Amino acid sequence: MKFNRTEIDGLYIAELSPIYDDRGSFARAFCEDELKSVGVLKHIKQINHSYAKKSGSIRGMHYQNHPFTEMKLVRCLSGKIFDVVVDIRRDSKTFLKWHGEILSQDNNKMMIIPEGFAHGFQVIKPNSQLLYFHTENYHPECEGGILYNDPMVNIDWPLQCSDVSMKDSNHNLLDSLFKGI
Repeated sequence: MKFNRTEIDGLYIAELSPIYDDRGSFARAFCEDELKSVGVLKHIKQINHSYAKKSGSIRGMHYQNHPFTEMKLVRCLSGKIFDVVVDIRRDSKTFLKWHGEILSQDNNKMMIIPEGFAHGFQVIKPNSQLLYFHTENYHPECEGGILYNDPMVNIDWPLQCSDVSMKDSNHNLLDSLFKGI
């Protein structure tokens, strides 16, 4: 795996290095030792699979509060998505800055998301599937969210936003009282 830094400290894009032959390809998608070099120090506790049918659909922006903050590794297995994170780390130099990355079945990229980030995505290609590796189990009582179109964050989604769940549409707008996690 090759790890590419982003403009947000601690956020990396991993590029897998497939080996091709006449049978197809093989690539390492997880290596605990290699991931330690970019700050993945906790063990994976949960792996989730997401399927999204329609282009323009939005999921997110989700995070977990203390004491259950989590790192995520996100990979698109089929289709194409615009994967987005928002830095909500208290006292971070990039507080409320966002980063978006195209993840697809073809580009061999994976987003490595540190603790203290809200995460979501928009479906670019119908019938997309994602695999998420989490360093913490889901705790609904500690769940938080940011509205996908919050003007304080101002995410530039590539497509018109559609198909947003009731839950994701009802997150409160951020205000000056929001200090992060």
